[in-house]
Amino acid sequence: MKIEDPRVAENLSELARTFARTGDSVLIEQFFKCILTPAETADIAARWALVKALEKKVPQREIAKILGLSLCKITRGSRELKKPDSAFRRMLAIASEGGNAD
Repeated sequence: MKIEDPRVAENLSELARTFARTGDSVLIEQFFKCILTPAETADIAARWALVKALEKKVPQREIAKILGLSLCKITRGSRELKKPDSAFRRMLAIASEGGNAD
């Protein structure tokens, strides 16, 4: 499937709705491990760690060194976090409500 294929948005939306309905974080984690390769799983985990580090004001170069991410990815994450009504910020708030922000 190519990025511009409308099925990308349709399937992503369906998957997001399904996650929202489960209420089962263990099932979602198991699903990630089934559908993603170990490298893709590590990449998603690193990107979430990146968002948390940016929220804690960790310098970008330190994040790059610790997580092995490019400054380009970190800068993109920083820009996303600064947007009004940022999805990153909202997800961080939800994570901290559940006690899993670290």
